[in-house]
Amino acid sequence: PHMLSPSRTLSTVWFDRYKISNDCPEHTETIESMCHGLTDLINDEIKSGITKNRILVGGFSMGGGMAMHLAYRFHRDVAGVFALSSFLNKESACFFSIQALNRNEGDLPELFQCHGTADELIPYSWGEETNKMLKSLGVPASLHTFPNLDHELSRTEIEKLKTWIMEKYPVA
Repeated sequence: PHMLSPSRTLSTVWFDRYKISNDCPEHTETIESMCHGLTDLINDEIKSGITKNRILVGGFSMGGGMAMHLAYRFHRDVAGVFALSSFLNKESACFFSIQALNRNEGDLPELFQCHGTADELIPYSWGEETNKMLKSLGVPASLHTFPNLDHELSRTEIEKLKTWIMEKYPVA
């Protein structure tokens, strides 16, 4: 999928968007297409001997949004999800997919989410709304707030993510 950047040049992105907004429809066709491609990667890991409950999915910005779609719609048995400076649209297919679940199917993957309060591309409130909605649907979710952080990664954020991963999978 591709998206026109503000300078009107074509750039490759995880999936198409109608606009960078949390209150417009999702481009479900490209999201689902990417989820199928990523499923192939997960299946390759499983074939190589990695059990699904040892696989984490995550990313930054659209990559985090993609990871949430992948885990909460198609791979609810992965170990966890991380989303850095990411959001889901208000009417996200993720929310509807989780709502449609039979709760006896097991726990949903834990979400580790980080967002900067100074993010000018993806407002903090969008990440916060995503976190609250997922929590209300039963996702064990945490949101780590980074004052004065724009749409970027910080060393502190990466260290927090590393700590979360190491707690889930201590080095043997």
